[in-house]
Amino acid sequence: MSALENQTMPGQHIVDDHDSYERYCLQLIKEKTSGLGSIRDIEANEADINIYPNIKHLEEPRNIHLLDDEGITPSDRKMAEDCILEGSLFSEHAAAGEATRLGLGTKYLLNIASDLTISKIADLISKEKDIHITEKNVLDASIHPPEKILPISLGARHFLQFSYDIYQLALSRDKDPLEVISKQKMLTILNEISAQDIIDEIQAFNFFGFARDHVLFMIQKSYHGIDFKNDVFFFDPESPKRLHNHGQIVIQQTMKDQIFKIGKNGQKQFIERDDFFHILQGMKNKIAFNIEDLDFLTGSIDYAALAFALKQGKKNIRMIMEIVGNDPENPQKGGMAAYDSKLKRNVMIEGFQLKGIQDKDISYLNKNFNHYPKPAESWSTVRQTGLTMPISVKDGYIYFQPVQGDINFLVKTEFFSRKNKKPIKALKSPCNIPLAIQQMHKQDHQKNFKAYLDAIRN
Repeated sequence: MSALENQTMPGQHIVDDHDSYERYCLQLIKEKTSGLGSIRDIEANEADINIYPNIKHLEEPRNIHLLDDEGITPSDRKMAEDCILEGSLFSEHAAAGEATRLGLGTKYLLNIASDLTISKIADLISKEKDIHITEKNVLDASIHPPEKILPISLGARHFLQFSYDIYQLALSRDKDPLEVISKQKMLTILNEISAQDIIDEIQAFNFFGFARDHVLFMIQKSYHGIDFKNDVFFFDPESPKRLHNHGQIVIQQTMKDQIFKIGKNGQKQFIERDDFFHILQGMKNKIAFNIEDLDFLTGSIDYAALAFALKQGKKNIRMIMEIVGNDPENPQKGGMAAYDSKLKRNVMIEGFQLKGIQDKDISYLNKNFNHYPKPAESWSTVRQTGLTMPISVKDGYIYFQPVQGDINFLVKTEFFSRKNKKPIKALKSPCNIPLAIQQMHKQDHQKNFKAYLDAIRN
């Protein structure tokens, strides 16, 4: 076990259900904050509570695998294609995130053509940058006005591109596209507020051509904040409910009665935990996708990375993480890749565990398109061990912030980068909206894309 051992969950019974998860949170916050007498004290010491234990031993990452997107061999390309064609790639789609910095609700449902005008975008960016941005500035950056792109949500674009690319792959290999698409298995993560709206939209799009029984869902639970009074920690029902970050997603997947499919009558049909485990056992690789990634909109299948993950999986590697460059003009928070000289290995550490290291100082950033070769093994490890549990104090209450990337401390992990390292392109703030419009316009004008959209909806 890694240097983070004392911060992880001690056993699988801890996360058997949400009640036991909450009990563990209360136990853990008591241990983490021993000697601190108030929420204010805890907030003042938050950076120290969360700090990565080996922060003084961090150096630049070493021996990073370098992928050449243009130089993928025909045999590697075929191996990656075959994984998809035979239905051995499990995809996980994170659609629970709120567009907090955008102030526009759940990102999945964001429909730029319908929801935004050039004027509104200019106002949003002006507030974000605290300078005046004109409508001309926005139009110059966007190239196309928002009304010139198709009026469909960001989430629909995400799934439609995935379906479209698999359809095109099947055609190129003389396979029946509908049969290949029907083999794909996936899990979509929703939040409590917008879950039904997203499910309704997915049904309206006829599951984007995917088989109803193979499209699984999980609603990420939100939790009240933890308060501290009379020397007792407790979940305060008067506090705002918040998600416990994306790490809680993988913890929740190991609990009972969390994953479901939608029956023909629209009702949720929960599957057994062991049945979900068996689905993962049949997969060669799992990829965790984020709805807001903008590169995805013009090419959802990364054959070079998939081939690399499949080859590494044969060497008992169980997690693959990509390193990209941070955007110097609009630096993003996230995982920082580094070499831990105490552990003698590369690690990925979340930003709020890096006391004193600012977003602008993070050169090697995780792209958040993690691969999990033979995913049943990482799932089992999380079930048995849990994840690191950092905290965050918001509005006077404590919330836990586990991160999915910390699986890299639990299983053998490899990092890779590209010969041409590019910054992340993601819709995370108003400043990214012009780029999103550009990418969506390119997506709309792919060969037969609009016809494919019409065929899916009808």
